[in-house]
Amino acid sequence: MCGICGIIKLDGELVQERTLHSMMRKMKYRGPDDDGTFIFKNIGFGFVRLSIIDLSKAGHQPFQGENGRFTIVFNGEIYNYIELRKELETKGFVFTTQTDTEVLLKSYIYWGRDCLDKLNGMFAFVIYDKEADIIFGARDRYGIKPFYYYCDSRQFIFASEIPSILETKCVIPCPNNQIVFDYLTFNRTDQTKNTFFEEIKRLQHGYFFTIKNGEFKTEKWYDLRERVKLAVPFCDEYEYKMCLKSSIELRLRSDVPIGVCLSGGLDSSSITSVVVKEYGKKDLNTFSAVYKKGDRGDESEYINEYKNILKKMFFTHPTAESLLQDIPDYVRIHAEPIPSLGPYAQYKVMQAAKGNVVVTLDGQGADEELAGYHYFYGFYFKDLFCSGRFGTLIDEMRAYWGIHHSIYAYKTFLYFLLPKYLRTSVRANEYGYMRKEFIRQYSRRNSIAGNLYGSSSLNDALLDHFEYKLEHLLKWDDRNSMANSIESRVPFLDYRLVERTLATKTSEKISNGVTKNILRKAMQGILPEKIRTRMDKVGFETPQDEWFRTPIFQKYIRAIIDSESFGDRGYFDVQKVHELYRNHLEGKISISKEIWKWIHLELWFREFIDDKKME
Repeated sequence: MCGICGIIKLDGELVQERTLHSMMRKMKYRGPDDDGTFIFKNIGFGFVRLSIIDLSKAGHQPFQGENGRFTIVFNGEIYNYIELRKELETKGFVFTTQTDTEVLLKSYIYWGRDCLDKLNGMFAFVIYDKEADIIFGARDRYGIKPFYYYCDSRQFIFASEIPSILETKCVIPCPNNQIVFDYLTFNRTDQTKNTFFEEIKRLQHGYFFTIKNGEFKTEKWYDLRERVKLAVPFCDEYEYKMCLKSSIELRLRSDVPIGVCLSGGLDSSSITSVVVKEYGKKDLNTFSAVYKKGDRGDESEYINEYKNILKKMFFTHPTAESLLQDIPDYVRIHAEPIPSLGPYAQYKVMQAAKGNVVVTLDGQGADEELAGYHYFYGFYFKDLFCSGRFGTLIDEMRAYWGIHHSIYAYKTFLYFLLPKYLRTSVRANEYGYMRKEFIRQYSRRNSIAGNLYGSSSLNDALLDHFEYKLEHLLKWDDRNSMANSIESRVPFLDYRLVERTLATKTSEKISNGVTKNILRKAMQGILPEKIRTRMDKVGFETPQDEWFRTPIFQKYIRAIIDSESFGDRGYFDVQKVHELYRNHLEGKISISKEIWKWIHLELWFREFIDDKKME
């Protein structure tokens, strides 16, 4: 796990080493153990290293092979590098290191772009072939590892994080108002190649790119929908368990200590129990965020199920005071606004992990492949309704009420039945704090109402979530972990597990009002029953509703929404914002998510737009 960056001067101008070093310094926390540069005329690569596999100097990057013909910078892990190495040795390749970097480079040398299909891992990498004078880069299937770029007629600049690109002064940053609209309206980011910065793009997950003769081209190399059509469904929970175990086993490969981010939910607890019970690692470190009993987000009741099993359990206790203190650093680290404070809990968990482990295992991805979010019931009901299975629909709606005693699924069901323009209108006008002109200008251009919320079946919804929704969670996971020099690994996103799970019948995901059925059955006898049979969905959350009613935050929030800059952005009806906040303080409504979006967006402007223009 590392940070990579680079400059390719398409006009032939020489690359300046000091610029690369400036980019590297901006993300040094991603790789505190080592760094290096490669410059050849108009091409320059930079690298900062967090040592995970082969801790020796042999893991130094940029890494060169074939007598200097090929140079690679690589961020991520290739978990099946041992198996690939053995296969390449039968082809006549000789290895000089124990690194997965060398395996990746020689896989590209032998198979070319087809090497991507052989990789089981998370990755973003760039290779320069000096003899062919071509640049090749690629990103993993689901977007676990980041890759940002800026490209014009003169240069192509890339990095693991946006601030490193801004450090080159290649652009005066401007906000992408469509992305701002989607963020405020739908609580979604990272659904396209566009970022909050108009000029900076992301290489989309499952894509590769080439630069040849000064021309930059991208192409999709991994199509999940097509892969799922070819995948063999799981016959039963035993097959599923074996595949999950294999994924976890691969992600235990490390030359440094490993821990688990334990939220108390089904996903992270499943990983914890498999590591402990199936692989006998009772010295496992776990890291959890807890609050006062009764506070939203407190999962102590479930986390404590492991107290008699594990001896190295670490806890962090986020508070309103800690959030207020952390906000400046948190805004800088993430570099783009976040529509929820949930990732802040994970940020504090990663702080607790720092110094104890270098690698963590996390449960990201399970909700998207097993319909874990409660609004997936809405997609399921829509699926049953549109396919005419009305008897099953009534049974499932009754079962949902019997278990959850909530109308949430019914509301989402009705929402998903609306035409696209009404889905946008309902969300954009839900709280009425956005200016009408801003809504009119950007409401019809969004890709979320149709692509993410227009799915015709439950399985389509799951596929759409991998395409348009999962990546922002992975981005936050990456920033939270790497800010603390920790590598986060996500076993539920092993492509073998993802493809076969999505190909498996719907009833293994939702049935009789219960989600994640196949995982629950697979974990019988492994996972504590109290966790295996729980039906609520929390994850890493915070008691943010109450935090934003505290005196310290009242003063802080009012200073922001009273500011001239907040009112001048062109997004908000400031009078309505004040009215909503007063209602929140009086307990008439609880809109902490909306309040946080106002705060983070304004602070992002001040840090990355206003200040950069001043510079």
